[in-house]
Formats: sequence, structure tokens, C-alpha cells
Amino acid sequence: MKAAAIRLGVDIGGTFTDVVLEKEGAQFSTKVLTTYAAPENAIIDGMQQVCAKAGITPNQIGQIIHGTTLATNALIERRGAKTALITTEGFRDVIEMRTESRFEQYDLNLTLPEPLLARQMRFTVTERVNARGEVLIDLDRAEVEAVVDRIAKAGFESVAVGLIHSYLNPTHEQMIRDVLAEKLPEVSISISSEVSPQMREYERFNTVVANAYIKPLMASYLGRLEDRLRDEGVGCRIFLMHSGGGIISIANAADFPVRLVESGPAGGAVFAAHIAARYGLDKVLSFDMGGTTAKICLIKNQTPKTSRVFEVARTYRFKKGSGMPISIPVIDMVEIGAGGGSLAHVDAMRQIRVGPESAGSEPGPACYGRGGERPAVTDADLVLGKLDPANFAGGSIPLYPETSKAALNAHVGGTLDMDAVEAAFGVAEVVDENMANAARVHAVENGEDLSEYTMIAFGGAAPLHAGRLCEKLGVERLIVPPGAGVGSAIGFLRAPFSFEANRSVYMKLSDFDGPRISALLSELKQEATGFVRTCDADSPILAEFKVYMRYSGQGWEIPIELTEEQAMAPDAATFLARFEEDYAKLFGRTVEGMDVEITVWSVNATTPPEQVARVAIAQDTTAVEGNATRQLFDPASGAFLAASVVERSGLETGHRVLGPAAMTEDETTIIIPASRDAIRQPDGCIDILTKGA
Repeated sequence: MKAAAIRLGVDIGGTFTDVVLEKEGAQFSTKVLTTYAAPENAIIDGMQQVCAKAGITPNQIGQIIHGTTLATNALIERRGAKTALITTEGFRDVIEMRTESRFEQYDLNLTLPEPLLARQMRFTVTERVNARGEVLIDLDRAEVEAVVDRIAKAGFESVAVGLIHSYLNPTHEQMIRDVLAEKLPEVSISISSEVSPQMREYERFNTVVANAYIKPLMASYLGRLEDRLRDEGVGCRIFLMHSGGGIISIANAADFPVRLVESGPAGGAVFAAHIAARYGLDKVLSFDMGGTTAKICLIKNQTPKTSRVFEVARTYRFKKGSGMPISIPVIDMVEIGAGGGSLAHVDAMRQIRVGPESAGSEPGPACYGRGGERPAVTDADLVLGKLDPANFAGGSIPLYPETSKAALNAHVGGTLDMDAVEAAFGVAEVVDENMANAARVHAVENGEDLSEYTMIAFGGAAPLHAGRLCEKLGVERLIVPPGAGVGSAIGFLRAPFSFEANRSVYMKLSDFDGPRISALLSELKQEATGFVRTCDADSPILAEFKVYMRYSGQGWEIPIELTEEQAMAPDAATFLARFEEDYAKLFGRTVEGMDVEITVWSVNATTPPEQVARVAIAQDTTAVEGNATRQLFDPASGAFLAASVVERSGLETGHRVLGPAAMTEDETTIIIPASRDAIRQPDGCIDILTKGA
């Protein structure tokens, strides 16, 4: 057997590290607790477990694809490198001044998040490039050297360079980089014209600062990981999942670690899109709930919705605008602090609140018996009968129901005069309603009706909550694929090699310049293709073209997709027609007589997607019963019901399980509400439908 036929997917989450090995079409998976101090230890542990299950040795692995929350966590916890910023004189405080937007309009005591770098860590140089890329004030090398000497004296480990309008003319940033490399060869350097060559200095400066802040940390981690894998006999190449839903080389990941910020959730969206293609579904709501967060993503026509700006480390009840904007290509999803480890408490208004604080894996929820004293969502699920205390994580982690009850009584029930079950019901309903509300808002913002969607649920905690979420959202169909508990890691193995290059060049349609546009898009195509070729030297590479357009005077743009023919032979009338078509879909109307502007140009180079065979839906079904029953709390009726317990592995195609039921497997448990039945499809997916459907 060729070594390249064996592939390993690894996803480091806030609570668990998921490892999946594929060999000749078969999958072997495991979940191990994330080891925060040295994340590579959990990877080695998980790799050894799946290799043993598959009957191979680590040196037979032909490819490793890795996604991680390490970059995100470093930004949230502010534990990156000692970083300096060099910027244009007069723009030192841009990352602190932010924009004029107030994310909580009526809060008189609103506290804005602290910038990633304090003021004394920000340095300026005298130079100026205008909005057309023309140099107004030349940069003096002697001044740069003086600033670099001050940086050296202060002992900075990493330097970010962000100058005004450098996305149009990067020569001054490049000079600063050269001086830094010459005088401080051990210092990590990031320049905004490479990291995020886009307009809007606040977002661009934040992005290059974030990249510089986590670059030494990620370089150190990736180096340690390579060494540990080499010690285990693994000699294959390692690739990283990036936030846009594709795979890049470990070298590119080390240069642009900010692109890894949403890598884990991106893998989950790719996984859901793959399932949607198998079932021919054009409208899918991807629901990924792990130990720390829940992620919701809209997938249309088997393609996840993407964006070029997102926020990390939101500090104000996960409100949009309260975080750190990062302008990189990213799969567009809403993320809330609602995972299995999210902690519950009662606030000053005597309301139950869940998250964003998480118990993580150390110490974990109270039921883990590892020293956690506060109740988490997992504790509520255990008390409500959703989990089997003797068979959690395949029996590798024993759970202690009495500890959960004690924590719920101490921190929720005692304050609100509830018993442990009522407190658990309250916690579960709050977290489910938080997720349902996030999904509703996300759908409305995108002009979508969720009743037309099918939910695909994965992640360790999602199958426990997805059925109730569907009831709240009016979603009729829910699919839980095989390997749902390690869905993101499987998604890594389905993702293409890809890289998106983008650049801001402002142009009005009234000043449309066809030759300039085709030259710009050709250059971006070449840049993106070059990155992909570092990963895959042989596969054909496809190019996807996108421009961001708006009416003159508007603050933000909408993405417009173009065919290669439309991009390479650009025509103003075609651009306008495509813009008006998409604008009308989103807002219901167009604006007559208003000029249109293009602000950002983008080319995504990608290897062809994996060919997906359609599933033949099971036509004949046979009702089956489990070997046991247990009391399962039904939130719709507010009472415990006798639910059958079914082993997922024992089901065959066409088997129908009547709700209420708990379907068990090693990585998760699927809760089938009383309002629904479940059918095992030929590919192993559990298809959960409203009774009578």
C-alpha cells in the first residue's frame, strides 16, 4: 500500500483534540483532552491511538492536515510575543481609536476593548503615500534605523509594519522590513502589504499586529510539532487548514499565522458542505458545537459563505463590533460561547447565563471529577439523561452525576430555589435559545429563511442539542453524519489546497479601466497559484474571481463572483449587471442613477474539489428498538420520558428509531426528541425528521 493513501487529520480544540486517520476509505478516530502547555503531546497521543486501531505504524502516514485554535486562544488570552508596531507619523493611535461605531449604542458605561499593543509599543516614521499610491513624503532610511535601534534596545521579539496606503505602494514597508532584517535578524517581521493588502487602516493595522503577535508562538509550536512527529518516525509533509476553508503549507502557515485563526471551524464547514453535496442539498445550516464554542454557518449550493473580515476575541456578550477585526479570507460564521464546557451562573438580574467562560479540559466540567466546581453545559446534559456516565467518550472518561447535581444546586438552583433537574433544564434551555437566536440573526442578516434549510450537526456536543435547536428554529430535517464527534478533523481531509490573494484598488464603474483590471486579476491569480504550488505540484488549479462592490457613498461592499471569462475580459456593463443582480437578492431593490464603486479584488486558487457520489436515500424503513431504556428529559413537555437507547454501530440501512431516543457512539450521543424519528441512511448518516415527514 502506498503511504500517501494514509492520511491524518488533527483538530486542536479548546477542550478536546480530535484525531482521524483514513486508510483505504476506512476511518479511525479518537478524542483526547487538549494539553494546553504542550499541544503537540495530545496530537502524539491521539495519533498513536488511531494508528493502533488501524494496525499501522506512524511512519506509514503519508499526509497530515492540522487545524488549531492556538492562534485564536493566544489573541483572546493576550499571551503572544512582545510586539512593536511601526506606522506612519500621525497614525500611532489608529488601533486604539478604532472606528466611530458603538457596538452597544445605549450603554453609557461602554468600555472599549484594549488594543493588542499599548501606546509605548507603537513607533512612527515620517513618510506618506496618498490614496492613489503616489509618494508624497519619502521615507528616510536613517530615521528607520533610529527607530529600529529603539526597538532593539527595548527587546521586542516581533515587529509589525503598517503604513498608510501601503496596499497600493509597498516600497516604504519593504524598506523598513529590509532594515529590520539587517539589524535584527532574530526578530520576527510582518508587513501589512503582504499580510492584508486591503484598504481601511484600522482593520489592516489590527491584522498585521495580530499576525506579528502570534507569529513567534506559532513558529515555535509548528517547529516542536515537526520534531515530535519526526521522533515518532513520521516523515510525511504537514499541512495546515486556513480560515478560508483550504489547506496551506506549514511554511506559509508560519509566515501568515493569522490565517489560521478560524482553521478548526473552517474544517467543520467544509465537512458539512461535503455532506450537503452527497445529499444534493442546496440550503444547509452547519451546526458545530464542541467543548468551548458553537459555530453556525450558512452553506448554499454546497459552498460555505465566505467573508474577508471577521472579529476575534469579542469582549461584550459576543456582540458584533466588540472584538478585534481581522481582514483575511474566512468562512463566514457566527460563533458564540456555548459549548459543552461553557459555565453557567446566575447574574444580578436573577437570570441564568451560560458562557462565554469555559471549563475547558483543565479542570473541565464538574462531572469530570478533575476539580471543577462550577456547573457546565455537560453537567446539565448529564442530569437530564442525555449522557451515560459509564460510557462517555467511549468509556475513557467516567462522569459523576452527583458532582454535577451539587454544582448545579450550588451555583444555579440554590439562588433560584430550584432543584438540580430544574436548574439543569434552565441551563440547557438558555444555551439552546442562545444558539437558536444566533442562527436567526445570522439568517436575517443574509436574507434567508431557515425553515427552508436542513441542519447538519457535528462536534462532540452538537448531536446532544441539535434536535432541540431544530424544534426552536422550525427546521424539519437534521442530518448527523458518521464521525460527527470529530467532524472538523474529517473536514480537513476533504478540503482542497487553496490560497486567496486580494488587493484594494479603488475604481468607479464610470472610470472603468478594462486593461488595468485584467492585469491586476492576472497578477493576483499568479500570486495565489504560486502559494498552492508549494503544496501540490501536479494537480490542476482552478481560479475563482471575486470583486467587492458598493454604491458610491455606502460604507461597506458586497462580494460579486465573476467567471474567468468575465474577469479576464472585463466589461463595465457585465460588472454592473452582476452587482445589481446580487444587490437586489440581498436588499430587495437596486438604486437608480447611483454610480458603483469597486474596492477590493480577489482571486482564490484551488485544487479541484473532491468528487462526491450522491447517496441513494433509503426508501423502505423498519422500526427498531434499543436493548435498553433510560429516563430522558423532554424540554418540549418539561418532563422525563422513557427513551430507548440504541447503539449507532448496530443500525443497518433503513432502520428507523422512534423518538424519544438516545443513539450512542464513542465520540458523542445523538438525542432524538419525542417529536422526531431517525433513519439510518446507506452512507451511515442519521437522518432525523419530524414525525410523519
